[in-house]
Amino acid sequence: MTGTTLSDRAILRISGEEGKAFLQGLLTRDVLTLTPGQPRWTGLLTPQGKALFDFILWAEGDDILIDCEAAQADALARRLTIYRLRRKVTIAREEGLAVHWSPDATDQPLDPRLPALGHRWLASATPGDAAPAFRAHRLALGVFEGAAELGQDQTLWLETNAEELNGVDYDKGCYVGQENTARMHYRNKVSRRLVAVPIAQADEKRQRAALPDIGLSIELRRVETLDPATLPAWLATAIESQAAE
Repeated sequence: MTGTTLSDRAILRISGEEGKAFLQGLLTRDVLTLTPGQPRWTGLLTPQGKALFDFILWAEGDDILIDCEAAQADALARRLTIYRLRRKVTIAREEGLAVHWSPDATDQPLDPRLPALGHRWLASATPGDAAPAFRAHRLALGVFEGAAELGQDQTLWLETNAEELNGVDYDKGCYVGQENTARMHYRNKVSRRLVAVPIAQADEKRQRAALPDIGLSIELRRVETLDPATLPAWLATAIESQAAE
């Protein structure tokens, strides 16, 4: 790997006296308790609880920095602007910072989704690009992100394995898509999951993304059809625990 900058990520800055309260009413994670050095993965959902955007939140003073997919940054900013109405909130690209990743930068925060993903931080961009290495590492662990992999307005948030990857708070109050997300959780109704299968076994009806360069197909499959031996350990354990409840 050369460098630590993730070239496929961008940063939005949310500022203004109502910025945190604004995001609190929209996102799946608690924004009001966010602290520096403790990032949180979250989602912006449809009213039906389907994923539109996923991203990582960082606290910086009174501002919130959104570590998001670069290809979707402008669309995300536009979506947030729709919800802003007359609130005293500024939404802008943060060009002075970049997202960085390393598997062994132990002085930096761990990825909030899964410790095995490695370390993640914000700083000025540096030469080199770690995006291909991080993508391969992330997919090897069965962690999906972005519009292509999660699907926009296609996949329910809990079906993306969001609960297991620390992507939802159940005691933070209302947010867009909260009703259906909470109902699925409390009724134990997560019957389908996003998983990666060998592309030779792809089922186009269930496919969210085809990744021929690494021989994988990301698909939404029913839990009862999944072989625990083919799943990442963290997901197999979660499914087994759900079945035992």
